[in-house]
Amino acid sequence: MTTQCAIDFHARSQTIRWRTEADGEIHSVLLNHETDDVRAFYASLPKPVIVGLESHGYTGWFEQMLSELGITVRIGDAARIRACKTRKQKNDDRDADLIFELMTTERFPEIYRPTPESRTVLQQLRFRNNLVRARTRIANSLVAIALSCGAVRRFSVLTTKGRRRMAALKMSEEQAWQRDRWFEFLDGLEPVITEVERKLEAEAKKDPRVCRLMTQKGVGVLTGLALVHVLGPPERFATSRKVAAYVGLDAVESQSGQRRHIGRISKQGSRLLRFLLVEAAQTSARCDPELKAVYERLRRKKTHATAKVAIARRLLVRSWILLRDQIDIDEFRRRGRARCGVKPGQPEETHGL
Repeated sequence: MTTQCAIDFHARSQTIRWRTEADGEIHSVLLNHETDDVRAFYASLPKPVIVGLESHGYTGWFEQMLSELGITVRIGDAARIRACKTRKQKNDDRDADLIFELMTTERFPEIYRPTPESRTVLQQLRFRNNLVRARTRIANSLVAIALSCGAVRRFSVLTTKGRRRMAALKMSEEQAWQRDRWFEFLDGLEPVITEVERKLEAEAKKDPRVCRLMTQKGVGVLTGLALVHVLGPPERFATSRKVAAYVGLDAVESQSGQRRHIGRISKQGSRLLRFLLVEAAQTSARCDPELKAVYERLRRKKTHATAKVAIARRLLVRSWILLRDQIDIDEFRRRGRARCGVKPGQPEETHGL
């Protein structure tokens, strides 16, 4: 006998609908996260329990609690759940009823949920990315001060030489005070960034999937970790098009009748992974002969930005194949040459991906 529980979850409260197979009756309750004992309520439900709720940004503690209680959690696609609504009226009770109806009629649009280990690594990657963005903003502020004080060109303030140049500039007392404060912030950020990167490198070394991805030139520790933990099990994707769509590197298509327009990329999915892939694509376009040839051809035909995004998509598809087939980049190229009929002694051509 399974207890099915549907939840309309909010940061401060949750509206619940549940039914046990023993009595068949539908029960409802509103729990306040500050005043009610949420753990005691779920512990009192007849086991086994299946909980369904929309994807939400603040359910980490809730999912952890349910996991400790041995309760199965199903996360639903919020957009597809909203599309199932038939009336314009919206309130928490109606939302909970809708989720309960979808669960009991086997129409609940469940989505992939990364494992706790993957969520931990992704949190570290986002934390490191935010720190680096803060460092970049501080460096840009220092360069702006330098240019306003007579510097004739931009220079890096993150190096020892750059700091000496900043110290040699003539500036007002207020500007000097701001310069010193910015450097204090930088000195506080650097050891934190170093520590986070050290942890990520240790995580990458013990994961053979990341090591296989890093055999591709341009894919480093950060990109490899993001690929592994964002994509999850590679068998989830039937084709390379589905992988590109999941990350948001697929082109948006608008077609009606005889009119068909292919626009920019959709930018759905993980923004962090897209950013890392584009960064990796710039290195791959310099170091990988096959991708360099593709990049130069697209750059001449279109733009630098379009070429970089195209290389990022090829890197994504390559990485998915490496994860799916559990091979490295040398084996990937060997299979590509064999498919194109290139003999081992012949030079490589720009084939495949």
